[in-house]
Amino acid sequence: MKKGLRTLFGSAVISALALTACGTSDETAQNDGDSEAPPQETEEMYTVGATQIVEHPSLDAAYEGFKTALADNGFVEGENITYNFQSAQNDQNNTGTIANNFVADQVDLIFANSTPSALGALNATDEIPIIFTSVTDAVSAGLVGSMDEPGENITGVVDLHPESIEKSVAFLDTYFPDSAVGLIYNSGEANSIVQIDLVEEAMEDSSLEPVTVSVSTSAEVQQAAESLIGRADVFYVVTDNTVVSALESVVGLAEDQQIPLVVGEFDSVRRGGFMAYGFEYFDIGYESGEMAAKILSGEQTAGDIPAQYPQSLRLMMNETALEEQGIEWNDEWDELVEELVE
Repeated sequence: MKKGLRTLFGSAVISALALTACGTSDETAQNDGDSEAPPQETEEMYTVGATQIVEHPSLDAAYEGFKTALADNGFVEGENITYNFQSAQNDQNNTGTIANNFVADQVDLIFANSTPSALGALNATDEIPIIFTSVTDAVSAGLVGSMDEPGENITGVVDLHPESIEKSVAFLDTYFPDSAVGLIYNSGEANSIVQIDLVEEAMEDSSLEPVTVSVSTSAEVQQAAESLIGRADVFYVVTDNTVVSALESVVGLAEDQQIPLVVGEFDSVRRGGFMAYGFEYFDIGYESGEMAAKILSGEQTAGDIPAQYPQSLRLMMNETALEEQGIEWNDEWDELVEELVE
């Protein structure tokens, strides 16, 4: 909050000097029956640096949720808060540069949207508060010591509900038994490695077999999906930023080859995945924005706020995707599904 405090301090000094300098003339003006407008109180202006690994619907929704929560708590964009949004364009090397620029600009708070973005911010500063979201495992990534006791200047909301992968694998084991499950992920994303390990662990006691393919860039996703034809009965795309950025190429292949596509979050269901146990990224962005509001208002520090998991987990299915991927509706899903989209 250095910049905001500096603004306030500067304004106070200017106001004090102005009042002192105008003391005699004010009295003269009153004696003359004239009046001048009273000094205007200067409202504190905060700056938030927002760093995001790449732009895609889920991360964009989280950023909107973050800003909405701040607005709902009195921090209105253009009135008393400004945002400096920077995308790393899916290049992790850019996250450090972005974070260092925010530190040089002395922003009041950093919003880090993804694991690489949060790591870049934490490497750049141990003083400016950092609020993260869209991070899968904050402890394994080294962002926080524990969920209950995060670092001194960092906390946030992760994007992996403790039961989401377990439920997704159980769903596949029940309704697509004995399937080979094709998993495409970026082995350079720490969040993806955590999820793939959890998927494989969950499948150990099931009839399912994991078949993994790794990519380095979004441009490789379609080729990776094509390599799974004939080897995978089902596709499962976790919340991997590289793959989700190119999800349409997987959706197209799933429809052409009649391969069911399971995804890890709701925006990917709307884009063509047939089901996910998940939550809205807007919601976890909103929850992280509420944390930021407490910090900017001086109510709490980042180290005082435990990191948290998503507050809800629901089953969403896409009716159109079901038809396009050749999946026959199971009557048991009438009781399971909590949101059906077209």
